[in-house]
Amino acid sequence: MNPYTTLIPLTVLCGTLSAAPQAPVHDSFTPGQIWMDNNGVHINAHGGGILHNHGTYYWYGEHKIEGDAGNYAQVGVHCYSSKDLYNWKDEGVVLKVAENDDKSPIAKGCILERPKVVYNSKTGKYVMWFHLELKGRGYGAAYAGVAVADKPTGPFTFLRAGRVNAGQWPADMPKEKRTVAIEGGVPKLTSSSYPADADPDAFFKRDFPGGQMSRDMTIFVDGDGKAYHIYSSEENGTMHIAQLTDDYTAHNGRFVRAFPGRYMEAPAIFKHEGKYYFIGSGCSGWAPNAARSAVADNIEGPWKELGNPCSGPRADKTFGGQSTYILPVQGKPGTYIFMADIWKPQNAIDGRYMWLPIRFADGKPKIEWQDRWQLP
Repeated sequence: MNPYTTLIPLTVLCGTLSAAPQAPVHDSFTPGQIWMDNNGVHINAHGGGILHNHGTYYWYGEHKIEGDAGNYAQVGVHCYSSKDLYNWKDEGVVLKVAENDDKSPIAKGCILERPKVVYNSKTGKYVMWFHLELKGRGYGAAYAGVAVADKPTGPFTFLRAGRVNAGQWPADMPKEKRTVAIEGGVPKLTSSSYPADADPDAFFKRDFPGGQMSRDMTIFVDGDGKAYHIYSSEENGTMHIAQLTDDYTAHNGRFVRAFPGRYMEAPAIFKHEGKYYFIGSGCSGWAPNAARSAVADNIEGPWKELGNPCSGPRADKTFGGQSTYILPVQGKPGTYIFMADIWKPQNAIDGRYMWLPIRFADGKPKIEWQDRWQLP
């Protein structure tokens, strides 16, 4: 028998195997670099958040496509799972946009941003909230959307979307200020605050009957099981911190207005040693700006601003990123990860993830740039 009869197929087979993509194994974080999943593909979960459930982390985020069309929802919400936070398994798209129904609030081509998922122990459901803008209407709708699932990997069923807390007064608004009359019109928008001569409640009053605006957002579940929807409202001028119902699928009518007139986006909240900490950004579109931080003894405030938590190269631009979530690392008390996105609006799918450790100094959260780092 010719010995090469068997060697030739083996050579072909070996060549085929060596050409197959190899899934990388990660043992550290490299902020701003391409982050491959188990299939060797850049993770596609932008503006995301993390759920820890039964020993597994689930990362949910916006699925982007190439080009500027990727800034609109063409696919839906993507999910990944991990045991160690370094290596992520692709779990697929868990909430799909409506491809053939332009009347659906989540029609293909809408704007669906910053999905966050929490688990409700009373109902056994996984609840997803997200910022939603209706197809073809730019950022005019300012809706909050909600979906539920029986498993963390979905599929999630879309429930509803709309403005929030219609006809409800904030718990921190004095009775003498509770009027829906808009005197003097609405303030002129600026990048940092309302004009001194403007009514700071004008946008709230304008939207009182039909519901308040809800744009950049996060969800926070406190130790007592109460869940809060934190979102940019009143043309992004003021943050609202609103309680959800016991099943986490709606608002119960109680909310407060935080940082009035400060124009903040990208909210993230976490709790450390009994205090609540807030990290967010200013409003400058896709362009990065200096991060902001604040602390409170109660999630409803009052909040005290602490300034920019970042230090190092480009700290005045949050290292080129924008906050999306603060992740408490399970089993490591006092260990938190600042999750941020480096947006690439000209080619949305190329957006990068910037995860950095948070430390504390003098009671303030601090975020320092690191090219590579590992969990303690």
